[in-house]
Amino acid sequence: MSTILITGASRGIGRALALACARTGKYSKIILNGGSDAAALQETSRLVSSAGDLLCFSSLGDVGNLSYVEELRAKFGPVDVLVNNAAVSRIGLLTDLSPEDWDTVIRTNLTALFNTCRTFVPDMVSAGGGKILNISSVWGISGASCEVAYSAAKGGVNAFTRALARELAPSHIQVNALAPGIVDTRMNSHLSEKETAEILSQIPAGYIVSPEEAAEAALRLLEMPEYFNGEVVRLDGCWT
Repeated sequence: MSTILITGASRGIGRALALACARTGKYSKIILNGGSDAAALQETSRLVSSAGDLLCFSSLGDVGNLSYVEELRAKFGPVDVLVNNAAVSRIGLLTDLSPEDWDTVIRTNLTALFNTCRTFVPDMVSAGGGKILNISSVWGISGASCEVAYSAAKGGVNAFTRALARELAPSHIQVNALAPGIVDTRMNSHLSEKETAEILSQIPAGYIVSPEEAAEAALRLLEMPEYFNGEVVRLDGCWT
């Protein structure tokens, strides 16, 4: 039985993945992190606790802050599986993006990976193995107009994933990334009906993926054999 930490678990893909993991019966302890919405994180914890016979803990805090992540490790101990899912975006022209917004997007999407991996990888090395899954985006591969900061951060996530996988493969630690296209989450709730219809017309699969389907893909990646390592896997319905 394994211990898993999922960041950004208050809703969306993070919540769906936490529930999927609980139902597998493979985890004895699930640690949930959320950024600011205490009520949403508590609801995820309630759902996870009722979904399986396991220990479920939740913690509200900024994984972009190294001190907070170190406190997580001190409180809950080592983990066998780490899922870096915390994310935030800012929509608009680059020239309208404030330095504070840029810092927030980079810290939440990319610096958080450095913080969690720096903190939890030594335990995995000592244990002789582990799994790290980073939730990226297709915009980290192709880039998106009016989401330059988010695209830059997710591009960094992809490079981080490939580089760290090469570094940790000799220690039997997998590092992979899932790069979804548009997902039906609150992050995309700003889209108008017209904008959504336009995007749908460009997706050959014909629909916008749900958090549950994205979580199923993430779970499959966590179950891949050790030799599957350093990969950034698209999940976009052939959109990009």
